[in-house]
Amino acid sequence: MITIDKLNEFGADTDEGLARCFGNEGLYLKLVNMICQEGNFEKLRSALDNGDLDTAFEAAHALKGVLGNLSLTPMYNKSVEITELLRKRTDMDYTPLVEELLTMKSELEALCK
Repeated sequence: MITIDKLNEFGADTDEGLARCFGNEGLYLKLVNMICQEGNFEKLRSALDNGDLDTAFEAAHALKGVLGNLSLTPMYNKSVEITELLRKRTDMDYTPLVEELLTMKSELEALCK
């Protein structure tokens, strides 16, 4: 089960995240748990696999917003990196960056159990 302490160890800025939820810890933890079902992770991977940089940008940008609002700092920082590269339409292999983000998602999922 996810806790504030586990999120702090993960690198989240829980003080900021809680502030965005008006100090409601239950709401904050519920929203963090919802990240595990966020469809934009798969949308990002699939779009990049298909060479669709526009759809990949949309997915990365949406993830950046969600992760930023929840102050999941490590994941947010990686999503910013991916988003900005896609914004510039940088021609590169995004696989390592996306895999890092998905690894962090897996780590977060493990904390939620």
